[in-house]
Amino acid sequence: MEYPTIEERVLVAEEAGFRSAWFMDHMAPPAIPDQPSLEGWSLVTFLAARTSQIRLGHLVLCAPFRHPALLAKMAATLDVLSNGRLEIGIGWGSVPAELVRYGFGDEKPSVKAKRMEDALAVMELMFSGEEFDYDGHFVTMRNAVSRPTPVQAKIPVHIGGAGRKLTMPLVARYADWWNCPAYASEEYDELRPLAGDVKVSVQRVIGLAGSSAEREEVAAVTAKRFGYWGGLVTGTPDEVAESLSKDAARGAELVIMQFSDFGKPETIRLFMEEVAPAVTT
Repeated sequence: MEYPTIEERVLVAEEAGFRSAWFMDHMAPPAIPDQPSLEGWSLVTFLAARTSQIRLGHLVLCAPFRHPALLAKMAATLDVLSNGRLEIGIGWGSVPAELVRYGFGDEKPSVKAKRMEDALAVMELMFSGEEFDYDGHFVTMRNAVSRPTPVQAKIPVHIGGAGRKLTMPLVARYADWWNCPAYASEEYDELRPLAGDVKVSVQRVIGLAGSSAEREEVAAVTAKRFGYWGGLVTGTPDEVAESLSKDAARGAELVIMQFSDFGKPETIRLFMEEVAPAVTT
């Protein structure tokens, strides 16, 4: 998607009342690596200058792409420039082949988890504005300090995943939000206690049909484009609202959506006018 279209849709979402807009952080689109793709952090920084209310983040930042100290400095800077509208979603890299292709290496999950813990711990220390030393798994810092501090007292940190040994301990220790992936929905009741005292979000692909007559076509397009993701929700506004209400009833306070038509303005407006008000807990 070219930048003018991205900006248009974010501005429409802001006007319609969406809480936040989220972007990927990849060197190239995972499913279509030969297609153009803007760098995620630069994109969000530019959009922060073009918006005034909507919160902005990535689902998720790839921790290996940036040194933890640099990532923390970038995050604090963007939070200041956006007047406190940054959300930090972070992971250790969802496409191993991408990390190899672009020279970040091929490491086992336990090593990636330790690198991500370094990133999370360093951000926490850098955001304090106080001088500190840090001896981590792969990062050592001495007499480090970062100012200015973020505008927000605590920039919300989102961590997704369902790994009981590596991911969930990081969620419980560092996250403000646990993003429950669609593939883990059947394990939700077992995983939720492992997340600790955090809020819960879910990812959903939304195929929103304007009428019953459009339902089958929209469902087919949604399955073709995003069927491998899981977590598909398709139907009329009433049907989509009913499905999302089930997520809310289980404790989800935020739904991070990928619209099957990539968020055309008319779909964004229809969702906020007819779906959002009907979602109940």
